[in-house]
Amino acid sequence: MPLLLKGSCRCNAVRFEVESHTPVPFMLCYCSICRKQQGGGGFAINLGADFETLRIEGKRNLGVYQAGIEDDEHPQCEISSGERNFCKKCGSALWLYDRTWPELVHPFASAIDTDLPKPPEKVHLMLKYKANWVEPEIGKDDKIFDVCPEESIADWHKRTGMWVD
Repeated sequence: MPLLLKGSCRCNAVRFEVESHTPVPFMLCYCSICRKQQGGGGFAINLGADFETLRIEGKRNLGVYQAGIEDDEHPQCEISSGERNFCKKCGSALWLYDRTWPELVHPFASAIDTDLPKPPEKVHLMLKYKANWVEPEIGKDDKIFDVCPEESIADWHKRTGMWVD
């Protein structure tokens, strides 16, 4: 049975719950979008969950932000299809939804109130875009990537034995 994740914004105007087979906060993203939108430590941690199970209280307090994407390879800005949901009252980042993968939703670990499992290793990604003041703490079993790994959130959970049935 998947783990039921309960989350909320700081002011409790938005509360949500969602079921997840992939609840381990292992993936640290250092891109400027994640860092500036919700990662005060220089990175953000996104989880995976089943969009069909997402239940929301306080929908009227939700805002959606779609970031502009610019990098060395694509100097022209395009708008991300990822919808970053946040509380309009307190600004808390809550989850990312992208219609490219309609079955998934990615709650931000920072918004989850449920105790989460500790990862046996971490994956540090988008290091090419980290802020110059950020010094990642890389553990001996951690994986590092300049951009994105090929291994999905689901595949990582299965490989490490952290998948929740």
